[in-house]
Amino acid sequence: MTKAPAAPPEVLDGWAGFTGALGDDPYGLYAGVREEAPVRRVVLADGRPAWIVTGYAEGRQALLDTRLVKRIDRALAARPEIVSPGFAHPLFGRHMLANDGEDHARLRRLVGGAFSTARVAAMRPRVQAIVDGLLDELAQLPAEEPVDLVCRFTLPLPITVIFELLGVPFEDRDRLRAWFEAIFADPVAMAAGEAGRLAADAAHAFFRDLVTAKRSAPGDDLLSALVACADDDRLSQDELISTAWLLLVAGHDTTVNLVGNGLVALFRHPDQLARLRADLGLVPAAVEEFLRYDGPLQHTTFRMTSEPVTIGGVEIPAHEQVLVVAAAANRDPSRFADPDRLDVERPDNHHIAFGHGIHFCLGAPLARLEADIAFTSLLGRFPALRPAVPLDRIHWTYRLVLRGLVALPVWLT
Repeated sequence: MTKAPAAPPEVLDGWAGFTGALGDDPYGLYAGVREEAPVRRVVLADGRPAWIVTGYAEGRQALLDTRLVKRIDRALAARPEIVSPGFAHPLFGRHMLANDGEDHARLRRLVGGAFSTARVAAMRPRVQAIVDGLLDELAQLPAEEPVDLVCRFTLPLPITVIFELLGVPFEDRDRLRAWFEAIFADPVAMAAGEAGRLAADAAHAFFRDLVTAKRSAPGDDLLSALVACADDDRLSQDELISTAWLLLVAGHDTTVNLVGNGLVALFRHPDQLARLRADLGLVPAAVEEFLRYDGPLQHTTFRMTSEPVTIGGVEIPAHEQVLVVAAAANRDPSRFADPDRLDVERPDNHHIAFGHGIHFCLGAPLARLEADIAFTSLLGRFPALRPAVPLDRIHWTYRLVLRGLVALPVWLT
């Protein structure tokens, strides 16, 4: 067993709060940290201590270890100084990603049917119709002006899909998005500060009222089905509201960033863009490569050691926060050949962009479906699609565990 080296403050104090050039391309930092020590202690941008795991084998090991627990209330009781206070808000702390054992399994079972392979496949015609509608709108825009694909395509697509799936009124999109922005304004904490807390309170009240409305007039949607589970005592009111929020957030922001990051990756690798344009049948494999190469998830959500845990030969003490840096693990040269090269036909591409183990992303089939249709339709409809600004003027922002584009100006023709 070895000890992890001390973290040099000029690089690793402030982890996950990356801005500027480092925020736009953190992969050089990830490679250096992974090579020196794939398991090590850092200080997060909010001043809280944590351990990061940047190696692929070490990351999979950590994600499978049930001694890394996710219950926020358990962490607060054991060591409150490692947990951002915003995590304790009832909007966040009652869903499946904040639970372990039987509670996690129960919550996952209640939602899992909506994201089965068969159910998601049945959604393909509707997702295709949404994509076609957005592309029709793009085609009507003035050709002499660049288009921001984030606000015009990558953002409205998954928001429309998840709103319809949950049964959330579409006219509430703007205020829910505003609350979302306020809650995730801090790159490493939820609901930090008064504005974030007020936004979390408002979102919680919104879903509480929507649950009441669904109870009176249920529809053919996922939220109505979850309300029925609550009425059968299989789901508490707090769990129901927290689960609805999780599905709304996870159901749209990850796909926004997956499509946006993937497009930039193609622009930076014109040979791969040409290969994909020549054969759109490669899109499913390309989506897996986008997830590996520059996926939306930088690191996994909160975990705490319930006892001393050894990962990659390094002992992490009890009651420490552990973050698996999936973006670093997915470029580990010990697992992926030439990992910094985009290859839309990469074989054996078993990345951990959706996690691993019992907390593997439930919505992965839906994200893959949306990305498949988005890339196939966008590149088919606009084969001359190209960036409208130099690539070094495209910038990213961090939101908790996610990294995505601020904007993506393009020429369509």
